[in-house]
Amino acid sequence: MAVGRSAALKVEWAKIGSSLGLKGQTLASLNAFKKRNDDARRKVQHLEEQPQSIDFAQYRQVLKNQAVVDQIENHFKNFKPATYDVSRQIKAIEAFETQALKNAQETKGLVDKELVDLEKTLKNIETARPFEDLTVDEVAAARPDIDERTAQLVSKGRWQVPGYKEKFGDLSVL
Repeated sequence: MAVGRSAALKVEWAKIGSSLGLKGQTLASLNAFKKRNDDARRKVQHLEEQPQSIDFAQYRQVLKNQAVVDQIENHFKNFKPATYDVSRQIKAIEAFETQALKNAQETKGLVDKELVDLEKTLKNIETARPFEDLTVDEVAAARPDIDERTAQLVSKGRWQVPGYKEKFGDLSVL
């Protein structure tokens, strides 16, 4: 158990999340696991600090019923702590670890893809010409739907864009 304790004390929880770039549910699960680990470590430390020997002679002097003290002493001497098979818990931890790694890889892939898209958008913004320098033909080439909508309005005999006056007001001189 001493080897397990020394290894658990060496874990630097803050560095795990930052070095692996964990976010969201994965980081929350890791923090919850850390909290359970800290709570268990505190409980073990508290129990280790408690005295572990019982002075049955003192109880024999204080209590009148010696049979009760003898019975308790017998139970105490014959007590064997139960052993638990922790393989299920270890398998659950390993499954959690593999799921966390899988989630981290998926998140990394999504973030990398989004970074590529953002870099492409940033490069496009930086190399774009100012709006004032664009021609009508260039705008129509970039957005053919504007040209189609204009042709549709002209074919119906509408020379004004619907909603323009409501949004910008009537600029005609009276």
